[in-house]
Amino acid sequence: MREFIRDNRRLFVFLVVSGFLLQFGHQIWQATFNNFAVERIGIGPDALGWIQSVREIPGLLSIALAFLALILSEMRIIAASIVLLGIGILLTGQATTVPSLLVATLVMSFGFHFFGPASNGALMMAARPSEAPRVLGWMRTIAAGAGALGTIVILILVERIGYPSLFLTVGGILIVGGIVLFRLGSGGHTLPPLRKARFRRRYWVFYVLSFLAGSRRHILTTFAPFLLVKDFHVAVQVMSILYLANSLINTYAHQWIGRAIARFGERRMLTIAYVALIPIFLGYAYVPVLPILFALFAIDSVLFSFNAGLKTYLQKIAVSREELTSNMAAEQAIGHIAAVVMPAFGGALWALLGSEAPFLIGVGIAAISVLFAQFVRVSPSDRLEATTADGSGGGREVYSNGGGS
Repeated sequence: MREFIRDNRRLFVFLVVSGFLLQFGHQIWQATFNNFAVERIGIGPDALGWIQSVREIPGLLSIALAFLALILSEMRIIAASIVLLGIGILLTGQATTVPSLLVATLVMSFGFHFFGPASNGALMMAARPSEAPRVLGWMRTIAAGAGALGTIVILILVERIGYPSLFLTVGGILIVGGIVLFRLGSGGHTLPPLRKARFRRRYWVFYVLSFLAGSRRHILTTFAPFLLVKDFHVAVQVMSILYLANSLINTYAHQWIGRAIARFGERRMLTIAYVALIPIFLGYAYVPVLPILFALFAIDSVLFSFNAGLKTYLQKIAVSREELTSNMAAEQAIGHIAAVVMPAFGGALWALLGSEAPFLIGVGIAAISVLFAQFVRVSPSDRLEATTADGSGGGREVYSNGGGS
C-alpha cells in the first residue's frame, strides 16, 4: 500500500477525496430515501419498483463511459459525476410527487453510476496486480468511513432541519466539491495516456458474473430496506443506525476482504460470498424477527465487498491496461440490464404474491452465481506479460493467479 501511494500520490489523494464525497452523499440519500418517499410522498411497492428501475437506467447507459474515456480523463469524469450526484440529491429534497422524485433520482443516478467505472478503472490501471486487492480494500474502507460520517449527520440533523434542508445542504456540498475536483483533475498522475474501448470473448466469465451480480444486488438494495420500512415500520433514525453499523463494520471488513482475495484467490472468495447470499435471501423472505433481519442487513453489506474479486480477476486476464476502464463500464452496464427490469418486476410480484416473491428470485440467482464462479480461473495461457503499473515499460510483470484463482 505504501508503494502504491508513493508512486501515485496525486491520483491517490484525488481518489480518496472524490470517493469520500461520493459515499458521504450517497449514504445520506440511500439511508433516508425510503423513509422520505413513504412519509412525504406516500409511495407503495409498485411505484418504488418503477422509480428504482428508472434509477438503474444510467447504469445501463454507463457503457457510454467506455467511449467518453477516449475524450475525457477518468479524473474529469469522476469530478463531473460528483457534481451530478449533488444536483440529484438537492432535487430530491424538493420533490413532492412521484414524477418529480423520479427525475431527481435519475439525475442522482447518473452521477453515482458514472463514478464507479472511472474510479475503478483509474485504480486498476495504476495498481500492480499483486497490490490491487489490498488497495481496493483500503479505498472501500475510506468510503465506509465517509458512509459512517453521513449516517451521523442524518442522526444529528434530520429531525432538526427536515428532509428538504438536509438534501439541499448535502447536495450543495457535493456540487462545490465536484467543481473544485474538476479544476484539479488535469495531469499529475501516472495513468497511461491512451484508452481502448474493446470487449473480448476471453472476458465472458467476467461479463456473466457482472450480469448476475446486478440482478441479485438490486433485489437486496431495493426491497430489503423497503421491507423494513413498509412492513416493520422501522423509523429513519433506526435505518440510519443500521447504515452506520454497516459502515463501521466495513471499515475493517473491506481491508480483510482485500487481503483474503489476494491470499486465497478470486474464485474461492466469490464462491463463499454467493453461497452465503442464499440464506440471506431466504431470511428476508420468511423470517419475521426484526433483530435477525437487522443482522442479515449487515452481513449482506459485507458480502457486497467480495465483488472486488471480479475487478481484480479482470485485471489479471486483461490484454492491456488501456482496456480496463472500458470493461469496468461494461461490467456496470451488463449488471444493469437485469437491474433495470428487476425492481419493477419484483415490485409487481410483491404487490401480487407478497413480499417473499422478489427474495425467492434472489435465491435462484445466487445459486446460479455459485455455478459460474467456478469458471473464474487464470490459466497459464491467460497469464499475460504486462507493463508495470508505473507505465514506464522498463519492467515486465506476470499476472499471477491470485492465490488459487
